[in-house]
Amino acid sequence: MNARIFPAHRHAGAGLAALAVAAAGWALLPHAGRQSTLRLIDDICSSVSRPMFSSAPAPEGSATAARPQTSSRVISCEALPNVPGKSVTTVIVDFPPMAYSPAHRHPGSVTAIILDGTVRSQLAGTPVGDYKSGETFFEPPGTLHLFAENPDPVKPARLVAVFVAEENCGPLLLPP
Repeated sequence: MNARIFPAHRHAGAGLAALAVAAAGWALLPHAGRQSTLRLIDDICSSVSRPMFSSAPAPEGSATAARPQTSSRVISCEALPNVPGKSVTTVIVDFPPMAYSPAHRHPGSVTAIILDGTVRSQLAGTPVGDYKSGETFFEPPGTLHLFAENPDPVKPARLVAVFVAEENCGPLLLPP
């Protein structure tokens, strides 16, 4: 498979989204081999991807301006046939060591599943949380996501985000 498949063959994307979410869930089972699951997800990501967004740059001169940014890529987007006007989009988000994503919002519901490393995150009105491999967090539509970061100075972090939002795959990121 290659990037030509997405979005031209939309049904292939649905299978990949389901496969990515299933693989992430499978990793949580006691019998699952973590390395084989991560290999499967890496294969999915490298076979079908397109850029989604990079985190907005921090204000020049700020402490966060010197930090690496996250990078994201859509691996699938499919219309939800039972929910007219909505789609499900699956995204891989990579956090290099010490990466930082500033405040933002998403127009739809988001479930994040941590695949590798630790992601520190805070939604408005909630305490800061450190989420490790195999853990999840949920963002209701329009909630202010104050920040997300990889606090580790050496190890990268990665998550898969599953969005339920407007059809046609976007927009997925809104300004704060």
